[in-house]
Formats: sequence, C-alpha cells, structure tokens
Amino acid sequence: MDSAKTIVIGGGWAGLATMIELSRQRQTAHLLESAKQLGGRARRVPFDKDSLDNGQHLLIGAYKQTLALLKTIGLDSDTVLQRHTLDWQVFSPVHPRVQVHGYSAPAPFHLLAGLFTARGLSWHDKYRAIVLGHKLWKENSIAHQDISVSDWLLLHQQTETLSRAFWEPLCLATLNTPIQEASAKCFVRVLTDAFLESASASNYLIPRQDLSGTFVDPAMTFIEKNAGRISLAHRVEKILLENDRVIAVQCQDNVIEADNIVISTPPNQAASLLSGIPQLSELKRQLSAFSYHPICTVYLRYPEHTRLPTATPIIGMSDTLSQWVFDRRVCQQAGVIAVVVSSSGPHMGMDNEQLTATVASELAHCFPDWPNHISAKVIREKRATFACHVGIDSIRPQTETAITGLFLAGDYVDTGYPATLEGAVQSGLTAATAILKSNITRAL
Repeated sequence: MDSAKTIVIGGGWAGLATMIELSRQRQTAHLLESAKQLGGRARRVPFDKDSLDNGQHLLIGAYKQTLALLKTIGLDSDTVLQRHTLDWQVFSPVHPRVQVHGYSAPAPFHLLAGLFTARGLSWHDKYRAIVLGHKLWKENSIAHQDISVSDWLLLHQQTETLSRAFWEPLCLATLNTPIQEASAKCFVRVLTDAFLESASASNYLIPRQDLSGTFVDPAMTFIEKNAGRISLAHRVEKILLENDRVIAVQCQDNVIEADNIVISTPPNQAASLLSGIPQLSELKRQLSAFSYHPICTVYLRYPEHTRLPTATPIIGMSDTLSQWVFDRRVCQQAGVIAVVVSSSGPHMGMDNEQLTATVASELAHCFPDWPNHISAKVIREKRATFACHVGIDSIRPQTETAITGLFLAGDYVDTGYPATLEGAVQSGLTAATAILKSNITRAL
C-alpha cells in the first residue's frame, strides 16, 4: 500500500497548478492521471510532423495567476509567449471589416480611444460602445440579477453591427456560449479584467509552441524536482472514507493512502467519483447539472509563405461558420492556420471532410490570394467547456466539501471566471491553499 500527504486526481491545468503550489511548499503530493499524457483538454496532439494543441488556445494579459505560475516554474513569460497589443479585426464576406486598435494609454482610455478611431463602425456604433465602456468603468459590475448577454446588450442599446462584429465574437471566445443564453454577470467579469484594469491586460499572449511544451512539460519537471510524484495511466476508481474524512483512493488493484484528496477532473467525472458518498449527494447533484458546449478546431496546412495579412496572428470572422483564425507562424509552424468554431451549430452535423471544405472555402473567399491547403486535421472536443449560462453561479461548487480532506479543483469551481485556463489555474491554487491551511489546523 502506497501513501502520500495529498493525492491529486487529474492532470489538466487545475491539477498541475495544485501540484505546483504544493511542491513549491515542499508538501508530499502524488498526481494520478488516467490518460497517458498530461494537459487535459489542452493536451498535445500530432499533425504531420508537428505537435499541435487539442484545440487552439489564447491567453491574455489579464491572466495574472497563469503568468505567476509560469514564473514559479522558472519560465519567462516573454520568452514562452509572444505578446501583442489589442488589435481586434473581424472579417466578413458581406460586411466591411471591423478594426479596433488599442492605444498606449491608461485603461480604459486605451480601449475608448480605439473604439473612437475604429474602422467599419458608424459614429452611432462608436457612441453606444463608448457609453457602455464608460458605464462599466464607473460601475465595475452589473447591478441587477443575472441576465443573458443578448438582453444585457439590448439593455445598453448596443447596435446590431456592434453585437455582430464585437460583442458576440467576444462572448463566444471567452464563454463559449451563445449570447442568447450566456451569463452577463460572468461576461462583465471578463470584460472588467481584460479591458478596464490595465492596457496590458487586453494584450494577446500567444504560445510560441504547443501548450504542452509551453507549460505542461516544464510543470512536470518542476513537480518531480520538488517532492512531487506523477503517475500516468492510473485511473482512480473510488475514494475511501472513514469517519467523514478521506483516507485513501482505490486505483485499479492498488490502494493509496492520503490525508487530502483533490478531484481536478471535469464535473461529470467528479460526480462519478462521489457516487456512494451520501454526505455529498447535493454536491453530486450540482456537478451533474452542468451542461457543455463543444469547440471544433480545423488545422489547415498551406505552403509556408501563406500568412494572415495582419500585424497580429489572430483575426475574427463573422457571417461565416469560421469564427477565429490563428496563424501558427508564431509557433514556428509557418503555413499552418488554425480555425476555431465555438459552441454548437450546423458544423456539428458535418463530417470532418465537409467541415474542412467549408472552412477552407470561407478562408479562400476572404483571402483569395491564398493557395489550396495541403493537408488538414479536425479536432472536436464535444465537452470543451461548461455552458456558462444565466444563473450558472447557482450550481458552481466551492473548493472545500463536507468531507474533511476532500477538495475540488477545475475551471467549473466558483472562481467567477468562465471555462478558461486562468479559471483552471485559479481553482488549483485555491485548492492548494486550502490544503495548506487545513494541514496547519490539524497540527494545532
């Protein structure tokens, strides 16, 4: 029988953040991951001779905890991430391109100035956007019960052009939930952190390689050098209790004793692990109440000279199936273009060949000088994120549970953030802090 001070179940970013903080504090911890690799939904996948992510990801300057975590494991964020100032460009086959450039000014004037000088927006569009931006800056919250983002936009008299070319793409990018059902409360939290705190908070931070090379691999090295242990292909089947406190996990034919257990799996898997624990029946009900939205990423390989005609390697698209386009030249993958299609829609009824053809056709329409693509890879993550719908806070659980020594971590935990890498990291650090405090309490 093995033993560890703390067992962390799940090796996504939440679990890794928990392990990093515990290892930094020289706490004995053991991470158990059922897959053969770490990273969770941000894991590495092969494409031709390259390594890609299981879906294209983007970080922003507002991700303070993620940036701090990179520093903890010895990484310089400016070395592993390429930083770009806000440059919002949305292409459309039927409407003028919308461009909003951030300025070198204190927040929120960097954005307000960008909206004032934006291209593709009428003066009325700009006025309504600036009025809302100023109101958010002054109030820094929504002063009413949670409503949908679409109702919130109507309440603040946002125009159809603004909704189509700015608010709706931003909502899908951050919440992965259609504006008709997305939580305005959560959306405002994202807007506040990204656009109103500082000019650098709205910067795009694009990994210079796949996320496994950027974070997961260095995290694994740091953990194993600092009292941590990682076991892959180890599926936890049961959590063992005694007198309402955790004592061990059953992992295949092995039982591993522990004083603390952190479940850092998605909510549906966490609910399964809580089966048979009557004290947590309400928590299991909460976890089972989550619904999910998919994300499809279409990777297209073109000849190496193919590139986006913009200063930044990311653009938006509207009136198309394609929503976001990334030029992976920054990742030393010249000619590889990633196209993201968030949430549900007609693309889910297409097979990979149909989806690839549709996306390639849309890109060809917007960029007629591009040659035909050479190869393609479609990645579908059917449960990419939890649905961040109106009232989502009512089912988001806290880190600590009614069982002594049992904690939760994951982007779905009540961080106030939607399902983002930053939310996952925050939850993991919160779980580690709770464990450290409980250890001190037990020692007294």
